[in-house]
Amino acid sequence: MIVGVAYAKPTVQVWKHVDVPEGTSAREAIERSGLLAQFPEIDLAVNKVGIFGAICSLDRTLAEGDRVEIYRPIHPEAELLEKKR
Repeated sequence: MIVGVAYAKPTVQVWKHVDVPEGTSAREAIERSGLLAQFPEIDLAVNKVGIFGAICSLDRTLAEGDRVEIYRPIHPEAELLEKKR
């Protein structure tokens, strides 16, 4: 089955389609996507993940067409930094 795995930084956004077997977890899809190697700052012990904007556990079993999203920590002053631009 095909699922998506997405990660975004302020300067780049990546959304990869990954072919995974039935019963694959969010963690396994992320590992198969190659994003952990591409973005070494991702730490699954720290970064939250979700499916279509809803936070989920790394053990969540995926369904065909799910998009797993890896969320970056929000800087406490992000709104102020954005206004300074």
